[in-house]
Parts: sequence; C-alpha cells; structure tokens
Amino acid sequence: MGGAKNCPETPRQKMIGMMYLVLTAMLALNVSTDILKAFKLVDDSLHSTLETTEKRNNAMMDDFRYLRDDNPQKNGPWYDMAVELTEKSDSLYNYIQDFKVEIARRTDGVKKYDPEARTIQGNDNRDVTSHYAFPNGMTGDGTPGTEMKKMIIAYREYLISISDSAKAEEFRILFDTADRIENNDKKITWEEQMFNDMPSGAAVTLLTKIQNDVRNAQSEMIQYIKGQTDAGDYRVNKLEALVVPTSKNVIKGSKYNAQIILSAVDSTKVPTFFVNGNRIGDNGIYEVTCNSEGAFKYNGEIRLPKGDGTDLVLPFASDYSVMAPSVTLFNIDMMIMYRDYENKFKISVPGIAPDKIRVQANGASVTNRAGVWYFKPTEKAEKVIVTVQAEVDGKLQSMGSEAYDVKPLPNPSAFFVVGSEKYMDGKLKKSDIMNTGSFIEASYGKDGVLKIDFTVTSFELYAGGRFMKSNSNKLTPEMISFIKNMKSNEQLTFMTIKATNPAGKEVKMNAIPLQIK
Repeated sequence: MGGAKNCPETPRQKMIGMMYLVLTAMLALNVSTDILKAFKLVDDSLHSTLETTEKRNNAMMDDFRYLRDDNPQKNGPWYDMAVELTEKSDSLYNYIQDFKVEIARRTDGVKKYDPEARTIQGNDNRDVTSHYAFPNGMTGDGTPGTEMKKMIIAYREYLISISDSAKAEEFRILFDTADRIENNDKKITWEEQMFNDMPSGAAVTLLTKIQNDVRNAQSEMIQYIKGQTDAGDYRVNKLEALVVPTSKNVIKGSKYNAQIILSAVDSTKVPTFFVNGNRIGDNGIYEVTCNSEGAFKYNGEIRLPKGDGTDLVLPFASDYSVMAPSVTLFNIDMMIMYRDYENKFKISVPGIAPDKIRVQANGASVTNRAGVWYFKPTEKAEKVIVTVQAEVDGKLQSMGSEAYDVKPLPNPSAFFVVGSEKYMDGKLKKSDIMNTGSFIEASYGKDGVLKIDFTVTSFELYAGGRFMKSNSNKLTPEMISFIKNMKSNEQLTFMTIKATNPAGKEVKMNAIPLQIK
C-alpha cells in the first residue's frame, strides 16, 4: 500500500463549486427568488456527492479495521487516529446539520418543516437565518453562528496538526473563516457573511457545502493516515540465501557456528553503507589493508530510503584480529630445554589471536615478552610439560601439550677474537694479538646450535715460562708489553679461561694456543 495522494476533484464537484460561486454572486445582487430554486439544485447535487463520499469513507474504515485486526501492533495506533478523525468530522457535520434543521423548522413551522432540511418552503425568508445565528441581533461568543465558526476553526487546526505541509495549506484555504474588510473599513465577520440577511434556502445550501467539505477532508485524511501504516515499509523483489559464519576457522573439538538467513531486498531502493563515518561501496563490502597486528574494532550504519523520504538507519559494530603470518616448525628429535637458561619459543594457534593464547608449564617458569614465550626450567626439573590453551567464544579450550627433556647447557668454546675473526689456535701477527680491540670470547661459535652469550670473567696467559692473569676478557697492559718483545714462532697460550652462563654459574673452557708469525 503506497502513501496517500491528494484526492482530485471530480468534474461533478468542480461543476457544483462553480454553480455555488455564481449563485452566491447573483444572490448578492438581490435577484429574484427563481435564483433560490437553482440553490436547491446545487443542494441536491451536494447531497448526492455527500452520499458517495460517506460510502467511500465507511468502506475505507472497514478496510482499515481489517488491517488493525490483522496487525494490531503496527496498524492499531493509525486506526485509532482515523477513528478520532471520524469522530471530530461527525461532530462538526452533525452540528451543521442541526443548524440547518433549526433553520428549516423556524422557516416552515413545526408541522410543515422537512426534518432532513432538504426542502425549504419559505426559502426566500431573510429573517430566520439571521435571528437564529444572532439571537436578539447580537453576535459573539455563545451565539450559534459564532459557535459554528469556532468549531470550524478547531476542526481546521486539527486537520493541519495531523497532515503534511501541502495538505495543511489546502485545509487553511478550504476552511477559511477570515473576516472581510469593506471599502469603508468596516469589518464584516465570517458569521455575518454567512448568515446576515441570508435567505433560508441559500443558507441551507451554503451549510451543505461546508458539510461536503468536511466529508471530503475526512476522506482525504483517512486515505492519508492509512498510507502512513506502511510509509516506512519496504517492498522486496529479490530473495537470497546467505550463510554468515561466526568464524571460518574452527578448532578441533569446538563447534562451527553459522547463521542461515533469508535476505530480502528491494533493488529499487539502494542502501548506503558507512563504516567509521566514511561511506563505502554500494555492495556493502568493507575491506581494509591490515599492516599492523592486534585487535581492531569498527562500527557503522546502513541507511535505507523509506517511503516518506527519510532514511531508516541501522547501526552495527564488529571487530577482527590481525596476526602475523606464522608457521610452527620443530624438531621432534630435539625435544629438549636447557637448564639455567630462558628457552625462547614462538607459539601460535591458527585462527586465534595471540592475546587469546594461554600457556602453562609444569617444571618451568613461563613469561611472555613482546610475543616471545620464555621457559626457564626449575633447578631439579628433569622434564617440562607445556600446555597451550586458547580462548574460543569466551571459553578456554585446550590446544594440546608437549613434553621437553631438561638438559644442562653444554660448555661453550673459547675463542681469541680479532675483529670479526675467531681463533681457537693458529699463527697470528704480533700486532693483531696486541690490538686493544682483541678479546677472549666464550660462545658456541658461528656454527653453534645455540646463540647464548657467556661472560668471560678471567683467564691466564702463559708465555716464555711466565703466567700472567686478567680478571676480564681483555689483555692487560702487562700482557701486551710482554708480547711486544716476543719473537716469531714463539708460543703463547690463553688458559684457565673462566666464564659465567646466563644463570651466573661459572664454567671452564678450553685453552687457546697461538704462535707469533
């Protein structure tokens, strides 16, 4: 049901209106009573139109009542408004009808008058209407003429309050009750224009015309109100089946959750989509390049045109997580952790954001720093069991566990470092050995499996039958002075090298024999 349109005047209504204007003008010229017979013809035509309009109004209200019963929640308030309109229209219509009947009774007498006021025998009587509208020749509040004017004004303002701007202007003109100013600046009130010195037959026709206006306004507004019941509804001409999953990544043991929905759309009313205040494509696809890891939230709204020219606004909000590309690789033959060391692990669960992963370790402490998990076995642990859980749909779910044997850290090797080169033995230039940048290093070497820094705390230099000690990883001035006087092919040995591991425990390492070139 579309919105109501203004009811155009029929040719019959236009004819009646034109006759009414012509006859009113002729009446103002005080023409013969034959003109009053023409008023009777106009009155009969108005009554024919009234009967048709009333039948249409009753049929619309019956249809409206069916809509109310079919959907009380949606249509009930609109039906109640139409009932109120009908009651106010009937009240004014009946007051005017009683006014007409009283004019007929006073004109033709109690025994001869027409109780329907359709026929006025003394239709040329110019006294009755004035005397009834203005008792004792007085106008103003309390008189039937002024009371009718008040009722017309109240009815007009009510129609304006429930209609749109176009109809409001139409009703202002249709039910105009403005006073008129004559050339001598004398004000003639609306009720004086209507009833003063007005023949009874003409007055009844004028009042029938107002009744006709009431019923036409009622008809137009019932249709308008009825149209409002679905002004915000949407017609659908396209149906689609859609599957909206909670997630396409499902963990074994959890549930795949998807909502199967029927999408009904009106392809003639294209919605617009907004995300974070910005309009996106008409297909409603929100796409963003994810250059940063983490959890992200967004919100927006869908705007859909309604039948009344406004938009239906449907807000929404959602979130998503961005994870770095990852793969889990491990050597099942090397399922070990080292004691006295924070063993570093990268742990990921496909489809699960890093902040939703929980890790526990039996036999080791565990911490997470910048996305890296550190496991440090306890002093007496022989095995560490790592258990991984993930938060799925607000609940923790086990992702599995692994056991790791605990081994002591292997002793590192000692190297004499010159620049970027490392030596465990060999021939070196005296200048390279004496270089103040040279030092003793304890590590697993460039080919070592582990990349762990040990701190050299002391070593001894044996050369030329002498022992010299350093309490750091660098040569002492005494050592440099002694080496300076050594000759080619002479031997020197760095020995009793001591270092501490990451846990602060001391380890002893191999000697480094060198020869002067």
